[in-house]
Amino acid sequence: MATRPASFRQSDLTRAVKGVAAAGVRVGRVEIDPNGKIIVMAETLLQATSSGSWDEVLR
Repeated sequence: MATRPASFRQSDLTRAVKGVAAAGVRVGRVEIDPNGKIIVMAETLLQATSSGSWDEVLR
C-alpha cells in the first residue's frame, strides 16, 4: 500500500500552537484529524472536562 502525503506540515502545527500561546492561552492538547484539520485545546478546558464522573460535572 502506498504512503499518502501528509495533509499538514510541521510549520502549520507550530504556527497554530504559537498563535494560541501568543493569545495567552496555555495549550493542553493538540489533535490532527486525517484531513489535516488542527484542533488546539486549552489546558483549562481539559481540566474542566476531565474531572471524573458525570455526577461531578453536572452539579
